[in-house]
Amino acid sequence: MTNKLRVGVIFGGRSGEHEVSLASAASVVSALDSSKYDVVPIGITPEGRWISSPRVLAGLMEKKISNEEERFLVPEPNRQGLVSADGTSVEPSGIDVVFPLVHGTYGEDGTLQGLLELASLPYVGSGVLASAVGLDKIVQKQIFEREGLPVPKYVWFRASQFRARPSQAIAGVERRLRYPVFVKPANTGSSVGISKAHNRSELKDALVIAARYDLKIIVEQGIRDVREIECSVLGNDNPEASVPGEIIPSNEFYDYDAKYVDGKSVAMIPARLPAGAARRVRDMALRAFVALDCAGMARVDFFVTRKRGTVYLNEVNTIPGFTSISMYPKLWEASGLGYGQLLDRLIALALERHKQKSALQRTYEPSKDWYRS
Repeated sequence: MTNKLRVGVIFGGRSGEHEVSLASAASVVSALDSSKYDVVPIGITPEGRWISSPRVLAGLMEKKISNEEERFLVPEPNRQGLVSADGTSVEPSGIDVVFPLVHGTYGEDGTLQGLLELASLPYVGSGVLASAVGLDKIVQKQIFEREGLPVPKYVWFRASQFRARPSQAIAGVERRLRYPVFVKPANTGSSVGISKAHNRSELKDALVIAARYDLKIIVEQGIRDVREIECSVLGNDNPEASVPGEIIPSNEFYDYDAKYVDGKSVAMIPARLPAGAARRVRDMALRAFVALDCAGMARVDFFVTRKRGTVYLNEVNTIPGFTSISMYPKLWEASGLGYGQLLDRLIALALERHKQKSALQRTYEPSKDWYRS
């Protein structure tokens, strides 16, 4: 017999952040304390096949997944282990808690969380609502505005509207914003599909790129002479904020290459901010976390102007990167919580939230069986 928790780590997935997810999973799997946890690796291929084996992470990294047996979770609370394609349970001891590390669409957007809710499995991170809203850059900004949290000016429209009337879409952007602007798919992370446009020609090209990745496009006002500040949040009902950190990107902005490829971006932890600005960042990070009904973890990104120290809320990331160079764990390390301890806390928070939800009454006994008539 063992008292170790069986932790299902899910990674990969059908999104432009597939490779980032693999890197996050590699770091988490290697850091989980083997005296406390048995890791059940669950990989999702770019085509959507679910596979669980000791070599699935390496196989996905090497792009050498071929005839491995498909094993997946089913939306049934009485079968909380992995099930093979023929319906035979291949994990008879089940899974105690899930650590989802699928970044972007079909993982960070509430879809995977919905499956885990149906299966009644505890899982790390936010629920369906916060996950869906957290990935949608438009909806979360609308919520932040309602909460009085300052965000950069923006416009949005559907990709189909741009394709049908490109000149009208471009004119709408130019009427409300000034160059430079940032053009983004509404539902991606890791800066996938994001471009900075300095003129009309670049704006049109950027809109074409963004439309490849999502049905909605958001165009944000570029703010001159700003610092990119990030803050990590941890907790459920009583969240805590880490020290803020600053990203000094190697490119003109913190794009995919600057984040993961060239290795030249610099992280300043803690950020050298005036005390007042640092307090505002941490306070706004907690307010944003609560406003979206987040749980477990989130990384909150900001812009802070150099001259006046004005703070703008950029976005919330509900499944932040967990690679060796990712800001979320590094900010907590600088706040006194090491990587392994952070993973312990996140798993404990997942179990705590699941226990709270499981205690809720899910049935109702009407005074009369009216539905039988």
